[in-house]
Amino acid sequence: MSERKVLNKYYPPDFDPSKIPKLKLPKDRQYVVRLMAPFNMRCKTCGEYIYKGKKFNARKETVQNEVYLGLPIFRFYIKCTRCLAEITFKTDPENTDYTMEHGATRNFQAEKLLEEEEKRVQKEREDEELNNPMKVLENRTKDSKLEMEVLENLQELKDLNQRQAHVDFEAMLRQHRLSEEERLKQEQEEDERETAALVEEARKRRLLEDSDSEEDAAPAPPQPAVLPNPSPNPTAILDEGPKAKRKMESWERSVGTLGSKPQLSGLVVVKKTALDRSTPQGQPAPTLGTVKNGKAADPAPRTPGSSSLSQLGAYSDSEDSSSSSN
Repeated sequence: MSERKVLNKYYPPDFDPSKIPKLKLPKDRQYVVRLMAPFNMRCKTCGEYIYKGKKFNARKETVQNEVYLGLPIFRFYIKCTRCLAEITFKTDPENTDYTMEHGATRNFQAEKLLEEEEKRVQKEREDEELNNPMKVLENRTKDSKLEMEVLENLQELKDLNQRQAHVDFEAMLRQHRLSEEERLKQEQEEDERETAALVEEARKRRLLEDSDSEEDAAPAPPQPAVLPNPSPNPTAILDEGPKAKRKMESWERSVGTLGSKPQLSGLVVVKKTALDRSTPQGQPAPTLGTVKNGKAADPAPRTPGSSSLSQLGAYSDSEDSSSSSN
């Protein structure tokens, strides 16, 4: 079993390597190799981005009739990961880089282009100074002037840093924090005042609504019934004594007097009774207080200034007196 690991092979004594046939392969033969994308690129067909370092199974071939200092240049074929379009790029041994050939565009070439431009400018300057001594002096003058400007700017920055070094940043931060706390406190107080004002307004509105609802729900006071009062005699009220006077006072305290408003006295309508109908025209109707046992007494003169309330009280007193006499 150990013979399979032997590196040396047996060659017979009559072995002649020149007799081994050689394969005739084409010069542009392609090989399948595994590589990574050397730079960021974007497919022209579908716009897919292919980032640097993405692995591909590529085909490699040698570019014909292109060499650099005896070094061959190779071309690689890859396919887009989205649309499978073919993308090709070549080696660039002169710049130690790769160049995009077709199928995609290279991204992020700003740094590379900047470096190339700097190299070109430097090379042109060296060529000019090589054959022109005055150009050398001019370039040195420009360089010294630029250096002085840079030193002045640097000195200004140093002075600015020294001035800022005396600033107490902790105090500034502390003051800013205090002002922020005061502002928050002031905002909180304003919010509390607004809330209290809204609560007070809502309470007043609720009290007004409650008072209005109570007034609407309160029953109207009963109106006193207007009894027919056939022109009482005011002298009879005075003759009844203190009983009638007390009744009048209690009535006026509870209901009020109608005599103070003469326009209300016209609302009292005296209902005609059978006694009024039997009374001939031109004679005053006898009062109820003077009618006893079906006989009419002498009619009392009707005072025009007497109020309806007094007449009502006299009428009730006269009825009480008549009932008591019976």
